[in-house]
This record gives sequence, C-alpha cells and structure tokens, in this order.
Amino acid sequence: MSGFPWAAFGTGAAVAAGAALAVMLATFVFAVSRGRHRYVDVAWGVAFTAVAASAYGMSAGYGDPARRGLVLGLTAVWGLRLAVHIARRGRGHGEDPRYEAYLAKARGSRAAYALRAVYLLQGALVLIVSLPVQAASYIPGPLGPAAAVGVLLWVTGVLFEAVGDHQLARFKADPRNRGRIMDRGLWSWTRHPNYFGDFCVWWGLFAVACDAWQAAAVSVVSPLAMSYLLTRGSGKALLERHMADRPGWADYASRTSGFLPRPPRKRAGASPG
Repeated sequence: MSGFPWAAFGTGAAVAAGAALAVMLATFVFAVSRGRHRYVDVAWGVAFTAVAASAYGMSAGYGDPARRGLVLGLTAVWGLRLAVHIARRGRGHGEDPRYEAYLAKARGSRAAYALRAVYLLQGALVLIVSLPVQAASYIPGPLGPAAAVGVLLWVTGVLFEAVGDHQLARFKADPRNRGRIMDRGLWSWTRHPNYFGDFCVWWGLFAVACDAWQAAAVSVVSPLAMSYLLTRGSGKALLERHMADRPGWADYASRTSGFLPRPPRKRAGASPG
C-alpha cells in the first residue's frame, strides 16, 4: 500500500466543511422563513450525505474505488433514511419543544443565536463525526477484514434504528397507547434502540477506516464523540430527563437496559411461573 495522501485529504476536508456549511445555511434560511428550527434535525442526515458525496468526488484518483463507493453508499443510506424519517415524524407539528426551550435563552436576535448555537455547531459536529467517511475515502489499498467488520456493525445499527423507529411509530399511531410508555419489541431490550443504532453505525464506519492506521488515527475522535453525544450529551441523557416524570417511566427504566440491548428484567412482583 502506498502512503496515505495527506495533502489531498486536507483539501478534501476543506471541501467537506463547505458542503456541511452549505446544507446548514440553506436549512437556516428555510427554517427562519417558516418560523421554526426543527428542520435542522432533517438537515443532520442530509449534511452527512453531502460530506460523503464531496469526499467521494475529491478522493478520485487517490482512494480505492470500492471503498469510496462503500462509504458513500453506507453514509447516504443511513443519512437519507434518517432525514426522511424525521421529516415525516415532524410533519404538521410546530416547533420542537427542545429548540423552543433552548432558543428562549437568546439575548438579542433569536435568529442570530440559532445560527450560531444550533446550525453552525451542528455543522461542525457533522464535520468531526464524518471523519471516518472522509479518511476511508482516501485509503489507496483494497478492502480488508476491518471493512467487513464495519459493514456488519453498520447493518446492525441501521436495523436497530429502522425497526425501532417503525415499532415506535406504530405504537404511537394507536389511540389506545396515548400516555403509555413504549415497552415492546426492541424497546423492551433497550430504552434507546435508535441511539444504540447510531452508535453501531459510526463505530462501523470507523472500522472501515481502520484498513489504514493513518485513517484510523485521524478519525477515532468520531465514534468517541458520537458515543459521548448519544449517552451523555444531547441523546439518551437529555431525553431521559424529559421522560423522568412520565407515568410508568420508573418501572420501565428499572427493567429495561439504558443503552446496550439485553433481555428485559421481569416486572417487580411478577410470579416466577
């Protein structure tokens, strides 16, 4: 294997930053025109896809074609599925309460605060988290065993996300479940199948980058940052603080894993038979 093309990777990273910024700025303009910022959640998956597409184009002549196509395809399927799901889920709704509460802190222009504290911040996170996709695109050698492990992790993650989202949507669509906690299917094995799915997806994409130590070294921050966000930052921790006062939540949390899937514990007081 020839050396890692650092100069080309650096140029590509600058183009990727521009792609992420373009998606976020376009979303900001659209969101301001509509008077709500929940659209940034849709832009999250789109921005990753834009970065992957830019990496694919910029790495032509440097990276292995099979790996370039693989990481573009994996990222686009994950990102666009997520974007479509969030867009459908939010159709007909007003502002997301999370953003309403967050932007209430703004001093001065609410739009300027949103641009700085939401859109530009998320654009920067996209660039950092997508580092395995960018770096893997520039690996000149052929696909190896690490890539196979990565694809397996990615498939596991996407299945958890897609199946978990489908199960939750069906549960919420039944009027009999109004006010109840979803504790069925994958949601009985982990309180956050979608976040666990994201965790697997990004460790999987990192594994694809591990076919070259240089790519692994420059991108290991990605799965570490995503793991922190999902478990300690804006993912699991934030959602569970919001859910803590819901009827039935304490019982559900006591018998269901907080993140890594495992069989549910029996309800307190349940008979052994």
